[in-house]
Amino acid sequence: MSNDDKYPTESGRRRFVKGVVGGAALAGVGTTGAVAVNSATTSSGAGGGSTQAMAIENTGGPAPRGMPQIPVEIDSDGNIKGVWPEVQEVTESGVTFQVAETENYNGSDVTYSSEWFQYCGVESYEGIKPDYESENFFHSGANPAYTWQQDTYSEGDTLNISDFEDYRSWGNGIGESGLGKPATGTWRSQDSEDTIPIQVIRSPLIEEAAQNDPWLQASTSQGVIAWLNKCTHFCCVPGYKQAADAAKFNAENDVYCQCHQSVYNPFSVVETLFVARPRPEE
Repeated sequence: MSNDDKYPTESGRRRFVKGVVGGAALAGVGTTGAVAVNSATTSSGAGGGSTQAMAIENTGGPAPRGMPQIPVEIDSDGNIKGVWPEVQEVTESGVTFQVAETENYNGSDVTYSSEWFQYCGVESYEGIKPDYESENFFHSGANPAYTWQQDTYSEGDTLNISDFEDYRSWGNGIGESGLGKPATGTWRSQDSEDTIPIQVIRSPLIEEAAQNDPWLQASTSQGVIAWLNKCTHFCCVPGYKQAADAAKFNAENDVYCQCHQSVYNPFSVVETLFVARPRPEE
């Protein structure tokens, strides 16, 4: 593969939510990479298997697919939380196990499942267990990636919509200003040894797109979009507007993984197919 094939071309900034362009195309994008990443997942466990997820689109580099989106809600105090699917019991081949899954999430015709997050070892995290008790709010981590976040929050503070008021003008000298204001944090990790990393952006682009797209209407709020921030290549933690060298790969306005130059467009949400790893048996 040449560098011209491997790395991204000019970012399609106005590409928002896309439908699946044929099963063969979807399989080519999703399962080829999934086989490589999940080739050792044949042991029995809870859940797992072929999974369709909504994800921010992978547009360049070696990552096989996008990173899965986390639907968000904002409570009456402005605190931002990630929604967890409904917990239920499922029986397959005589084995009964719990799964967190919501069909037709908020009237979007999308089935939202905890299996979206079962890759990169995250499937073994306590917070991914369907019945793990958590308030589901997004919390600022120990070392936030952005100066504004370092100045505003202490570790463990809940991300609040009021702190994103300048989202239409925010910039940090990397790429264009005014595309959205980001933050990093953790989810379902407050009382767990495992840390589930997340990234959020409040963006006027998402706000605009959600007006006409059922899934974005269902899964975002006030322009806030969130995803599990684990690169689907080698499980590194990428970042939106965090690396000056992202410009070398035309990724200064995208989510960029410095480890191996994978690139994701946070303003383009697509349906992706992959093989979710089963959770370890308890």
